[in-house]
Amino acid sequence: MDDIRSQLYRQYVSRFKTDELRRSEDWLRAYWSWCDHKYLPFLRSVPADQPVLELGCGPGYILEFLSNRRFSRVEGIDISKEQIALARQRGNNATVADVFRFLRPKKGRYAAILAIDFVEHFSKSELLLLFPLIFKALRPGGILLIQTPNGQGLFPGQVIHGDLTHLTIFAQDSLKHILSLAGFRSIRFAETGPAPDSFEGRLRTLLWKAIRAVIRIIRQIEAKNSSKLWTESFICAAEK
Repeated sequence: MDDIRSQLYRQYVSRFKTDELRRSEDWLRAYWSWCDHKYLPFLRSVPADQPVLELGCGPGYILEFLSNRRFSRVEGIDISKEQIALARQRGNNATVADVFRFLRPKKGRYAAILAIDFVEHFSKSELLLLFPLIFKALRPGGILLIQTPNGQGLFPGQVIHGDLTHLTIFAQDSLKHILSLAGFRSIRFAETGPAPDSFEGRLRTLLWKAIRAVIRIIRQIEAKNSSKLWTESFICAAEK
């Protein structure tokens, strides 16, 4: 890993992600409700008693979410010691590890691997090595779940450029291409965006549907084609 990332990750929480130190339980419950709508539909085929791994698990919020939603063998890794310390404080099974060294001996181990806000932190040459390692670490039929900034989104800039460690930004087609090269199939995409889990969420969802309909018309007029993914990040699920 290059020097700039190593320097930033050593202070990732204390200098750059200080909001992680102030998350309330109300915020966490609202986030988990959002995850129910956005992530769980892609994980329904994953047996609850099979190993699940999160790459770049950060403070462990998704690890905790998965454990609370039926998955009994959840673990996470992160290169940031500060992030792992936070995850462990919440009782999560989390380890400081380099993803390449961690995955090499794990052939066929996991029923699902999650990479939430993770792959954008690697160069294209690194990702050409990483995705095959993830593929090998999955069991046949295993699921890779990704969330990453959407290069063709309506307002992606604040996500793409807001973190100095972001190196590669995908659009739907480019992510599909690199996943296909690694051997993945049944590649599906979805927007992030609001979830209809409250009155405010339902209102925001309705307004977003109206806005994206207008955007798609404008794009169709301009280029005779249009994306279905306009949120600043998108979700992708792929199967081994």
